[in-house]
Amino acid sequence: MGELFRSEEMTLAQLFLQSEAAYCCVSELGEIGMVQFRDLNPDVNVFQRKFVNEVRRCEEMDRKLRFVEKEIKRANIQVLDTGENPEVPFPRDMIDLEATFEKLENELKEINTNQEALKKNFLELTELKHILHRTQQFFDEMEDPSLLEESSTLLDPNDPNKVAPLRLGFVAGVIGRERIPTFERMLWRVCRGNVFLRQANIEDPLEDPTTGDHVHKSVFIIFFQGDQLKSRVKKICEGFRATLYPCPETPQERKEMLAGVNARIDDLQMVLNQTEDHRQRVLQAAAKTIRVWFIKVRKMKAIYHTLNLCNIDVTQKCLIAEVWCPVSDLDSIQFALRRGTEKSGSTVPSILNRMQTKQTPPTYNKTNKFTSGFQNIVDAYGIGNYREINPAPYTIITFPFLFAVMFGDLGHGTLMACAALYLVLRETRLIAQKNDNEMFSMVFSGRYIILLMGIFSMYTGIIYNDCFSKALNIFGSGWSVRPMFGGKGANWSDATLHGSSALQLDPAVAGVFNGPYPIGIDPIWSISINKLTFLNSFKMKMSVVLGVIHMIFGVTLSLFNHLYFKKPLNIYLSFIPELIFMSTLFGYLVILIFYKWVAYDAQSSQDAPSLLIAFINMFLFDYTNRPLYRGQMGLQIFLVLLALTCVPCMLIVKTLVLRRQHLWRKRLGTQNFGGIRVGNGPTEDEAEIIQHDQLAQQSDDEPERCVLLPAFKASEEKEFDFADVAVHQAIHTIEYCLGCISNTASYLRLWALSLAHAQLSEVLWSMVMHIGLSSANFGGFVVLSLVFFFFAVLTVAILLIMEGLSAFLHALRLHWVEFQNKFYGGQGFKFLPFTFEGILEGRQEE
Repeated sequence: MGELFRSEEMTLAQLFLQSEAAYCCVSELGEIGMVQFRDLNPDVNVFQRKFVNEVRRCEEMDRKLRFVEKEIKRANIQVLDTGENPEVPFPRDMIDLEATFEKLENELKEINTNQEALKKNFLELTELKHILHRTQQFFDEMEDPSLLEESSTLLDPNDPNKVAPLRLGFVAGVIGRERIPTFERMLWRVCRGNVFLRQANIEDPLEDPTTGDHVHKSVFIIFFQGDQLKSRVKKICEGFRATLYPCPETPQERKEMLAGVNARIDDLQMVLNQTEDHRQRVLQAAAKTIRVWFIKVRKMKAIYHTLNLCNIDVTQKCLIAEVWCPVSDLDSIQFALRRGTEKSGSTVPSILNRMQTKQTPPTYNKTNKFTSGFQNIVDAYGIGNYREINPAPYTIITFPFLFAVMFGDLGHGTLMACAALYLVLRETRLIAQKNDNEMFSMVFSGRYIILLMGIFSMYTGIIYNDCFSKALNIFGSGWSVRPMFGGKGANWSDATLHGSSALQLDPAVAGVFNGPYPIGIDPIWSISINKLTFLNSFKMKMSVVLGVIHMIFGVTLSLFNHLYFKKPLNIYLSFIPELIFMSTLFGYLVILIFYKWVAYDAQSSQDAPSLLIAFINMFLFDYTNRPLYRGQMGLQIFLVLLALTCVPCMLIVKTLVLRRQHLWRKRLGTQNFGGIRVGNGPTEDEAEIIQHDQLAQQSDDEPERCVLLPAFKASEEKEFDFADVAVHQAIHTIEYCLGCISNTASYLRLWALSLAHAQLSEVLWSMVMHIGLSSANFGGFVVLSLVFFFFAVLTVAILLIMEGLSAFLHALRLHWVEFQNKFYGGQGFKFLPFTFEGILEGRQEE
């Protein structure tokens, strides 16, 4: 249980891997995912590292697989996903994989090239078929077919009585249907109306051989006179990307060509079908194994990328790596190294050597599917410092509870809990579906958080006695209009009850109040005209009580950090003054709230002084008003003075003590002299640690410079800057003292959002659902059904989603700002182990 409340203990280890066994050892470490490799070659260019060629080969294989995957998706073939996790192939298997992928890529490219050429030929023949067919229709529509051969007569200028036949030329082709209007206008303007255009749409869409899209085209035929117009017409057709085809002039030639085109189209269609069948068979075979291929290639690439982070000794026979790993998992890491060595066939075992270092380790918090959501909430604020108290275990309870205080409604909480319970019970099936929707993935990852928020909202809904804005009268009200036990009650008649718009019950009269409601708020408050006055007072005081308890708990958790890191000065000059300051002022306010609830009954409550006025007068030392209890003035003066004395203790005393400690260490601290260690100079072990940290920060091309650096220089303490420390401590003190006031006021959002949620729910019921319940006939049933549909939609959209998200964000702010800043630094860096699972799922970038 210790690792749940504090991050895992980490260690820096050095791995000595034999060159022939390094690949398999890193592969086994990637399977268990418990080590984070450090880059020992930070100054070496990526293209100059040892395994850069292997990484490039893996990238090339990955590119080929992406090409095959693209072709599979274009063919609408389902990729088989059996959930298999194949083992990493050996380096010698890379050649076979490359050959397989090269053969598959070339085969697909050849098939695509041939298929594209066949489709292009098929498209041309199809267009020619439509041209021949439509052209024959154009000619048949003419009344005198001979006029097409000799379509006009012109007068000879030398002999007006003599006529000479003149032949008209024509061109036929196909153009995109959307270009026809512009094409026609351009022909008219350029040729000045001396051409004749006929066009007809091709009914069936044609397939573009390059893109595979279906396009709509039209057949056109243009009649003209002379070579000059012919040249203009062809240039215009070329500009509009129209395709021209040869068309015979005589009907017999057109008929013979059409028959030949149809025969070629039939033969080409048969070849296309065979080519497509062959392509489908190749892609279906690839779809069965492409996922396994992707996993193998990406695992190999990750291994070689990790090996590039290692150093190689001068003999080129051993790789040296440095890793961060949890201390509790060292045995598992040793076992993985042993498996990797055996798998590679090496006889030299791999060595794991723990190292001592002063570098800050990464933060690693073990989680499961239940705690991961709450840990993500904490990590979103900031990764905790190494071995710092982890707020996630406490957030599991406090976060859904504070959410429920703002979202308290039995009905809405039940709907939320049921929705989350569905996700929890079917999580295995939903995970297998691998839904890529971002919104669904976000909700699904927080299913346990939503489940707890719904359950806690049901509890607070029972306390508030609120279910879809209506109170539940289960145990009967504690109020009565009839006198009991011979008392003087409000013995109202039926006429009084029906004729009065509002009646006041006096709780001080015996018989009117029969005792407290067994649990939660009495249901009679739901019909009271002063309902808001009562609930505002109750929820406001409750918010202050919960907020102060939450903050004091956060301050208390800081004690465990000080104890663990062995900082007694922070205990005496930070924790104790902070706790006293918070308790004497705002803890005292909580005690006053409970005291007033207990000390004043219904009969004397009207004479009770205001807590707000009493708390303000406490700081003004004004005691002219009636006190709450005897001796209030003396106690409050003592508490205020005690709180004020804590401020200079945090502001000045701690800074002076830190300065005194620094001067004391500086006076005692000396360097090694004559082999005798004096004062607080570095020991031999510390010198080794310092030298290692220096070596880790230097480049590999300066080994002599690293060794010659004096070891004791790194151990010299950082220069103490009194002004810097004083300013930092002053900021911390002012922030804490003012934060106690602002943070306590910030918890009033519990009251505000709870009131807003209840009022929205009540308005929705009165303005929507009340319409359907106002009629008692059969028509009212139909209206009620429609109204209930709109009521359900608005309830889910506004009260569950929008209000739920608002309460979630406010609860998040209360934990990040008001709670965690009391003990949580959040300035560490996350432990990112080398794991194949994270790489394959895309959670970890290489």
